[in-house]
Amino acid sequence: MRWVHLCVIALFALVTIVFAFQNLMLVTMSFLGFSARLPLAVLVIVIYLLGAVTGGSVLALLHRSYLGSRGEP
Repeated sequence: MRWVHLCVIALFALVTIVFAFQNLMLVTMSFLGFSARLPLAVLVIVIYLLGAVTGGSVLALLHRSYLGSRGEP
């Protein structure tokens, strides 16, 4: 089952990279009054990495909370 998960992750990462390289046009990003023009590929990769970090943090928090509720260190 580990190989299936690894293949799914690798496939998703590959599709993301192909998408990023096919979309190199400049886009304008605005957030809270801050504005920047960057290639769409850079924006996609940054959002992908932020999502991975956020998802990992949420899973770690839930795991720690679960273990704490069971009285385990």
